[in-house]
This record gives sequence, C-alpha cells and structure tokens, in this order.
Amino acid sequence: MTKFLTGHQLPGRPSVGGWVSYGLGTENRNLPSFVVLITKGKGGQPLGAHLWGSGFLPARHQGVLFRAAKDPVLYLGNPAGVSAESRRRMLDRLAEMNRLQQEDLGDPEINSRVAQYEMAYRMQESAPDLMDLTKESPATLERYGAEPGKPTYANACLLARRLVERGVRFVQIFHEAWDQHGNLPRDHTSQCHDVDQACYGLITDLKQRGLLDDTLVVWTGEFGRTPKINKNAGRDHWGPCFTVLMGGGGVQGGRVIGASDKWAAQPAHTPYGPEDMAATLYHLLGLDPLDEMHTPEGRPIMIANNGRVMKELL
Repeated sequence: MTKFLTGHQLPGRPSVGGWVSYGLGTENRNLPSFVVLITKGKGGQPLGAHLWGSGFLPARHQGVLFRAAKDPVLYLGNPAGVSAESRRRMLDRLAEMNRLQQEDLGDPEINSRVAQYEMAYRMQESAPDLMDLTKESPATLERYGAEPGKPTYANACLLARRLVERGVRFVQIFHEAWDQHGNLPRDHTSQCHDVDQACYGLITDLKQRGLLDDTLVVWTGEFGRTPKINKNAGRDHWGPCFTVLMGGGGVQGGRVIGASDKWAAQPAHTPYGPEDMAATLYHLLGLDPLDEMHTPEGRPIMIANNGRVMKELL
C-alpha cells in the first residue's frame, strides 16, 4: 500500500494526492485540495496517515480526513460559548504572532500552519453543507445505494462526487477489510455488494453531470491474491498479479492491458508496476512524471520514481 500510494516502499515521500495537490492546487478556496474518506469495514489492515501524507512537501498538501459523523472534520466546530467573531479575532492575533516567528526563523511550515488555520475557519461554513446528503434527490440516493448519516462506501462515493463538483482536486476513498484469508464466499459477497452499486452510481452520476471527461476514476483492491484457495476458503497475499480499473479523464473505455498466465499466478505479457501506474495517473492529470523535484535537504527526486506512462491506455 505504501509503494502503491507513494511510489516507494519506505514511508516519507509525498503521497499521490499530495503531489497532485502540490502541482494543481484547488479550485475551491473553502475546501482542501485533497480529501480522504475512510468507510467502516469489518476489520482489516490498519491505515497509516503516511498513505495520504505530504512527505517533504509543505503540510498543507497532505490529505484532510473527513469522517462520516456529525462533525466530519475533528475539532473543526467551535466549542460551546465560542462565537464566530471571537474565533476570527483569535486567528487574527495568532497570525500576527506566527508572522513574527516566521520573520525570526524563516520556517516555511509556519506559513503552512497559518494557511491551515484559515482553511479550517472557512470550512466551518462549507463542510456542513457539503456533507448533507439529504439534499440529494431520492433517485440519486437510490442509484448509489446511499443512506445519509451512515459511514458506508456508497455514501463516500456520493460525497466524492460532491467534492469533485466543488473543485476538490483529489479524493481518496479507503474501504477497509479486504484482507481476506478465509470464508471468501461469505465475506467477498458482502464486500462486492458494498462497492459494486456505489461504483456504478459514481461513474454514472459523473457522466450525467458532464464531469467524467475530466475526472479520472481509479479503483483497486487491497493486494494481489494467490490463485490457490487455502484450507479456510481464503486466498493469501500474492504480489505478481494485481488488477486496477480506470475510467474517465483521458482513459480509453473497454480496454484490457496485460494479462496473467492461465493459473493467474504470473504476468503473461505487458507487466506494469506501481511506479508505472503513478506515472500514468500524473500524466493524465497534467503533471510531468519525470519532473525532478528536490527535498528540503537538496536531494533530487522524480515524482513518479522512473515510472513509465501506459500510452496504450490513453
């Protein structure tokens, strides 16, 4: 997961969403450029914040975690007894002190902190309206299988469309509990039910609203799985073969690139890796995957780690 989402197996590099935020910014000053949604599954692998982190980029480019709860962003609302006016005065005074510290230390993270405070203040008005799925039509809710107020994958997909519609550059949904090593007939049936209708709803909704042409949709599972069924009716980790689905945003529909052998154990032809996937994604979004950046220490680094663009997909 770390390699797939950051281009490197060791944590510390910017995530895909962090690079996109850094390169493209946002079209809505009242919402982050990169939003992360986590739906509640039935256990599964833990998720680390480095998967949506900014690495050595300024902190404002890390993903902002939205929750399916009354307060979608933790600590965003004012406590009881604190008015919007007093909050505004406090932020103004805090900004003055931070400017003094910036003049003294020259640390760019200070400016990032001030920007995040201001973003949080603006989100106090924009986030509640964004999260209110009851404003969607009954037909739209039915298409996704969404139920307002529940932490479901369907709700996350509908929220993703609302975020894209409002100019958020990168939305990432994590649906937990795909790490299956037993009882596949029961558990994968349930999980496929979770995602199948919602994915259809998202792509259909984007297309109907004219958003699919410039919105790239990428879907993938937790990891490749061995073709052998184990004694618990499950399938264990298997790295050589791994499937990704892509649609919209400059991708040809109806294409299958590459194939596994007849045992689904090894690539038969046209193998691509996570770096190539990242390079293709950056290319489609208008970023040069071979662009060389520099870490704060001056070390050169390519954003896609020498990945190849999958040209036959374009």
